[in-house]
Amino acid sequence: MRKGLTITNNHGWTIEQLQRHEKTIKKASMAKRVAVIRLIMQGYYAVQVAELLNVHRETISGYVQKFNQGGMNALLHRDYSPGKPPFLSSKEERELRRMLEHSTPAEEGYGFESRWDTRILKHVIEDKFAITMSRSGIGDMLKRWGFSYTRPTYTLKRANCQKQEVFQRELDMVKKTSQMS
Repeated sequence: MRKGLTITNNHGWTIEQLQRHEKTIKKASMAKRVAVIRLIMQGYYAVQVAELLNVHRETISGYVQKFNQGGMNALLHRDYSPGKPPFLSSKEERELRRMLEHSTPAEEGYGFESRWDTRILKHVIEDKFAITMSRSGIGDMLKRWGFSYTRPTYTLKRANCQKQEVFQRELDMVKKTSQMS
């Protein structure tokens, strides 16, 4: 009798099916798990599989045990750590996002700035939510939300305000008519 790991329940998988399935998996670490099962089914010892795939032998036995108990789903299931909980609640996040998308710091009563930056947002978060975050942490949060950093454009000091207002009205009219059609 063969001594070592064995697949006690193949869950309907053959060696050929495992080989085909292994090639369709995009993530290399998950394909390696399938390769472990295939090689054990082909008769290799755990030590040999560990050497071939550069995986610890205890990891091999863990994969075989998962596969025997729950099949392919159990083998490929990966629990990710939830990570650090966010500083802001979902309600606070929605409020902050609304401010960023629909107003300026001046409109919200934070100085005379016409654009948001991490320095201003740090004060807003401390004032509104009593939470202290670093500026780099705020930048990471904004990136996760899909915001990107852009340099502010300059404003012309001698610009004609009346011409700009007329142009803005015409632009709004064009936008409205293009949305209707």
